[in-house]
Formats: sequence, structure tokens, C-alpha cells
Amino acid sequence: MKWSREQYLELLTFGKVERQMFVELFGPLVGLEGEWLAQGASREELELVAFDWDYVPLIPCGENTSYMSERKPVVLEEKPDYVITLDGLGRRMKLFKNVATDPLPLDFPVRSFDDWLALKPLFEYREERIDTQMLEAARRAQSRGGLTVAEIPGGFDMPRQLMGIENLCIAYYDDPQLVHDILDTIGDTSTKVLERLSRQITVDLLSVHEDLAGKSGPVVGPAQVEQFIKPYYLRNWEILESRGTRLFCQDSDGDVGPVVESFLEAGVNVMHPMEPAAGMDVVEVRKKYGKRLALQGGIDKHVLRQSKEEIRRELEYKMQPLMQEGGMVFGLDHRIPNGTPLENYRYYVDLGRELLGLPPRSAERKGWARMGSVTDRFALQL
Repeated sequence: MKWSREQYLELLTFGKVERQMFVELFGPLVGLEGEWLAQGASREELELVAFDWDYVPLIPCGENTSYMSERKPVVLEEKPDYVITLDGLGRRMKLFKNVATDPLPLDFPVRSFDDWLALKPLFEYREERIDTQMLEAARRAQSRGGLTVAEIPGGFDMPRQLMGIENLCIAYYDDPQLVHDILDTIGDTSTKVLERLSRQITVDLLSVHEDLAGKSGPVVGPAQVEQFIKPYYLRNWEILESRGTRLFCQDSDGDVGPVVESFLEAGVNVMHPMEPAAGMDVVEVRKKYGKRLALQGGIDKHVLRQSKEEIRRELEYKMQPLMQEGGMVFGLDHRIPNGTPLENYRYYVDLGRELLGLPPRSAERKGWARMGSVTDRFALQL
């Protein structure tokens, strides 16, 4: 089902719940498509439209708050299973073709304050950071029910991209001036962009990507959030909130439990994907934080490779009445893992719809489609 911005905002801010929202947040991992094709998947199933997933049209506002580089990516080396490129920050990036969609950095450009000063101009404000044509298109789309989204660089993620996790964690203690200058710079730029942007459009959702945690917990603690990240977040959030923005959504894998409270104090009011494998339990999070925090995801992706009884147990727990009182977008905690039987995925979809009181799937109804149509590849493999 296609949702309107008004319906989505009402749900995520714990307003009137007209119906539950059941989604696929990310889509399949690389390689699952071939597995499902061998199991008899239809074209519509590979594209995911057959599962009638709920979605709200997400409309970018045309802003760029990240770095702007004239340097185009250059391929340095390509093998059958990987490719190494040089990106706009001068990093060597390695992508493993058959197992991943995101490349990993092999090195980092900032090892000293002087290194940062050389890159700093890429992060400073320019008028061309706002695409006026995209902004106008966003205004039109919003009037038709689209949800407008603006993004800012992560307060942990961007310094990490520049320095690497180990060097960043050391810098919090040994060179805090460097970290502060990075965040002050990107904060100066993002606030100038958002201030100008929000004069012309109401941003519905502010999004930030962090990925600051693993299974053993977050890389940063409340002290680092308080000292470094919170001031940066609030600079941006206070501008937008004063002009009608209602949602501030943080994306972070792993166990973020120890820093949830710190980020709530920094303005965040939506989090995803809430990974069960890292110890995140959306039911316990809801009990602890109530209506202070909306959630997306939270259903264990790994259960799809287990029995139907275990799938039912997971869904009955995660979709209990408490979680249907608003502020919840039900979905897997990340990509559909390889080894997921197509029959199990169908069962998961149908059972979830039943538990949430949604109508059964119908061939006449088509929902959210995964990014990048597989229609042509499907035809070639038949």
C-alpha cells in the first residue's frame, strides 16, 4: 500500500493508527535473487512487488550537506571478484562484487590536523549545495503526499570516514580539537543549507546515518555523544524542528542500547534497524522509552532461515498489541539474508499481514519495488 506523508507522520508520532505499516526496508542481499530464481520465483517476487509491501514516497529536497569534490572516482584495479577505486576523498575503496553493495575503505585521508585542513574546503558551504530544480520538484511531490527528507552527515560516521574507527577513537582523547573542527565545519555547512532549505519547504524527516555499533555495543559512549555529537545534532535539529519538521531518524546497526538515551537528548526520535542479533529487542525498547522513540525494523532477519514455527514465534512476539499502538514500522532488521527459502519468505509475509490485521496478498495489488529492477536479468535467465 502506498502511504501519504500525513498517514506516515501520524503513525510515527504516535497519533491516530489507521492501520499498521509492514515494510521491506532494504531488500535482498547479493546472491539471494539467484537462489529464489532456482526455487521458482516469479518476476514480481524478485522485484518484491508481489508482496504488496507498504511504502511512503521518500522525496529528497535537493540538498548536499556532505563533501563536494571535483575528483571523479577512478578504477585502480579490477578483478573478477572485486574492484578497487579511488574516491572523491582520495581513499582507495574495495568492493567485493558478488557479496556486497558497499565498498570498504583501504585507507583514510586524515592522519593529522594538516591533512584535515587540506580536505576542509570540500566540506565548506557553497550556494550550489542546494539544487533549486530538485527543491521545486520536492515541493510539488510533497503536495501530492510525498514525504520530504533531508540528510546530514553522521556525527560519528563522517569523522570515521575521514580517519578510520581506531584513529577517531584515539582522537576523542588525544586530539579533540581535530574532531571538534571536523564537526564544527560540517555543522556550519549543514545548518546553513538547512536554514535556507527550510525557508522554502517543510522538511518532514531529517535523516542521519551513523553505523556506530556492533554486536558488543557502540563504539562511542554517552560521554562522546555528549561532548562531540549532541551539539552537532542539536544545531541542525533545532532549525528544522522550529520550522515544522517532526521526525529525526538515525540509522545505526548493532547494539545501540547504551547510547539511546543520549541520542534522544540530542533530538533523535526515530531509530532503525534495531538488530536482534546484536541484542536489540524492540519490545523492550518500547517498554523503556515509550512514545519518546519511534522504531523501524526490529524483526530478526535470521529467523527466515529457520522453521515456520520459529518465524511465527518471532512475529507473534514482535507484533504484539503493545507494538501496534503507533510509532512502529514493522520490517526486517536489515537485508534479506542468503539462504532464506522463498517459501519461508512468503510465509513470513502472509503471517505478518494476518497478525497485523492487513488484507491478504492479492495479485491485483502491487506494493514497494526494490531499488533496481531485475526484469531484464530475469528475462535473460529464463
